[in-house]
Amino acid sequence: MFAAVTIHQAYQQLSSKLYDLYDYREAEQIAGWVMENISGLSKMDRMLNKNLPMSTPQKELYEKYSSELLTYKPVQYVLQEAWFYGMRLFVDENVLIPRPETEELVDWVIREIKTDQSEPRKDDSKLTILDIGTGSGCIAIAIKKNLPHEDVLAIDLSEGALEVAKKNAMAQGVCIQFMQLDFLQESDWEMIPPVDIIISNPPYIPASDKAGMQKNVLEFEPHLALFTDDNDPLVFYKKIAAFARKQLRASGRIFVEVHESNGEQVVQLFSKSGFGRIELRKDMQGKERMIRIGN
Repeated sequence: MFAAVTIHQAYQQLSSKLYDLYDYREAEQIAGWVMENISGLSKMDRMLNKNLPMSTPQKELYEKYSSELLTYKPVQYVLQEAWFYGMRLFVDENVLIPRPETEELVDWVIREIKTDQSEPRKDDSKLTILDIGTGSGCIAIAIKKNLPHEDVLAIDLSEGALEVAKKNAMAQGVCIQFMQLDFLQESDWEMIPPVDIIISNPPYIPASDKAGMQKNVLEFEPHLALFTDDNDPLVFYKKIAAFARKQLRASGRIFVEVHESNGEQVVQLFSKSGFGRIELRKDMQGKERMIRIGN
């Protein structure tokens, strides 16, 4: 049997436990997210109802979530949810946890295409937008929800990731064409039609960086989606450039996320591949994390 405890007391207890793993602010954010998930109450509602007791089912969830969090398991995997571009998405350890900087990349694409749409097209044709390495589907789904008249194609090597992406697309009520293929194998490109927009947040962290990474990332997030070979850390950008030379339509554009230390290298890579109008943009943290290539 559980001892009597209020929702507010449980929040305080969980915050205290997490101080050993995270800084003060992050620990409280995680604890607040967990208590909102368990109770259905916002932070303000919990403050106004400090004496509200936890039910037995809530206590059981609290104990389960607490024990998982204390292993450094990210709260998004514990709760199996992550927010991205105003959407609550399902996530598990088959996919990367969506990041705020990726939201900025998606916003860049959406705003630019919406600006284009302000001028009527000569015909009723749709844009074909390709998301390379879709993971949870966060990029493709956000784009389709905000640009419903365009065609969105999303690819990934991982069968588990595609299952998550399909689940999220269904929950968000969007129709996306998902394909399982190995983008690094050029023979698989035959499965992909010509496209107008390429967007990708590919693996870009050198394997040698593992030693300096946080435990909650290294031990739980999928290495397939994080790391590249130390001998060729820009391999995905090389393949995207080569694919674009074949399959990107003449007026097409490419949008990619990059490691903050590799921005200029990726710019040079696309420039040497014959692409012009390349823009390297900083994210809200002032880090060079996004590149736009093309007309």
